[in-house]
Amino acid sequence: MIQRVQSIFLLLVAASMIGMLFFPIWSKLDGEKSELVELSAFKFIHTKKDIDTSEIAVISEGQTFYIAALAILAAGIAIYSISRYDNRLMQMKLGALNSLFMGGAMGLIVYHVYQAERLIAPAQQGNYLFAFYLGVSALLFNLLSNRFIRRDEKLVRSADRIR
Repeated sequence: MIQRVQSIFLLLVAASMIGMLFFPIWSKLDGEKSELVELSAFKFIHTKKDIDTSEIAVISEGQTFYIAALAILAAGIAIYSISRYDNRLMQMKLGALNSLFMGGAMGLIVYHVYQAERLIAPAQQGNYLFAFYLGVSALLFNLLSNRFIRRDEKLVRSADRIR
């Protein structure tokens, strides 16, 4: 039932978490050494550009597919929760589970950023990019959808008391 406002918020949760897969999450550039550290949902890469030959050499690389897996799970739960519009208690439980998955993804992102900050120019700050803010917005949309689901449940319970 897409006309309910919580369904719109759940669609925005799914879109934000899927969008998180396609954009970089964090990066840090050291101009003196021509080094770049970048984090995305699938990999972490530390590169250095040779000034003379303009060749880019990979210093270290790591897989962060578990961030992508948590994002995909969160998007799937949000889509499934939309289809469970007839069972608001189940929707609230799915919303809480979804918050755990998204919080886990954000926690892993912060952990990797903390680890990557120490690789190059520790005095310099890295930049959080678009995908990080998509994750934060997904958490906010999930909170709003849970609030509206709870409001609907209270409205139905108060109508049942009147009967």
